[in-house]
Amino acid sequence: MWGRWSVVLGVLVASGCYSQMPPSRLAKLRVVAEPSTTTVYVDDRYVGSARVLATRPKVFKPGIKFITFKAPDHFPHDVRVDLPPGTTTIKMKLRRIPP
Repeated sequence: MWGRWSVVLGVLVASGCYSQMPPSRLAKLRVVAEPSTTTVYVDDRYVGSARVLATRPKVFKPGIKFITFKAPDHFPHDVRVDLPPGTTTIKMKLRRIPP
């Protein structure tokens, strides 16, 4: 008799655990940049091209990040961002280096 009740109790406990899962605590970085050849570095590590990060944000732990944007024939640009949980979109337009 106890065998059947322990199965029922186990199902109730398991279903209660899954119904109250906390929201995601991860940060996602989405980048929209000009020119389209912009590459993105976070804490001096290459994380991808802006073209890819516009559609597939990169996942990080929340916190302060140092982000560098680079593109051929353009000045690089550095920003310090405190990424909160959820998706953060950064729009960047790099300045062209004069001839």
